Amino acid sequence: MLIIGLNGSPNKNGNTKFLLEETLKKIENLGADTKILEIAQLLNSAQHPFCTVCTSPCTAVCYKGTALEEAFKLLKKADGLIVGTPVYFGSISGQTKAFFDKTRQLRAEKSLCNTVGAGLTVGNAKYGGQQLALKALHDIMLVHGMIIIGDGYKEDDCGYQGICAQRPVQEDSFALKRIEILAKRMVEVCAATASLRQDRN
Repeated sequence: MLIIGLNGSPNKNGNTKFLLEETLKKIENLGADTKILEIAQLLNSAQHPFCTVCTSPCTAVCYKGTALEEAFKLLKKADGLIVGTPVYFGSISGQTKAFFDKTRQLRAEKSLCNTVGAGLTVGNAKYGGQQLALKALHDIMLVHGMIIIGDGYKEDDCGYQGICAQRPVQEDSFALKRIEILAKRMVEVCAATASLRQDRN
């Protein structure tokens, strides 16, 4: 089982990255393999960091031979995907949006269809748009045909839309508790749906 964390923050060592790392540690303890990808770094490897619809349908020419292409190949193998983003103006970061705009070919190939997806958002205030950012992530996942989970688990509670944290996240005891539950749910649903991903491109 492979679970990938996507850091949608421009900060490689900030609050979003911390929560992603802590979540993936708990997933590793449950027996899955994990990896974190830095979205900002991957976008910088492409010819254009933003999709310009240079070909339609997408032929991925703008990122051939780059780290972004290698990242997309890895995403095709993933059972689960946890996308972390800071909240910018009530939504996801520009880096996160730009990354998924670049996934047009993956969508055409149905490469993320039935991949299990979860979101993790960090805001500057307790009610700083975290749930709005989560909904934006969920919309992206639905367009890819992913299986969306929240942070609930049968032995805990039904959960919420995902992780909504306030910076500094090291002091957000509620969010730190929720990532433990999300980790269990991610592994559970990935295991239960593994057969659905056997015929992906």
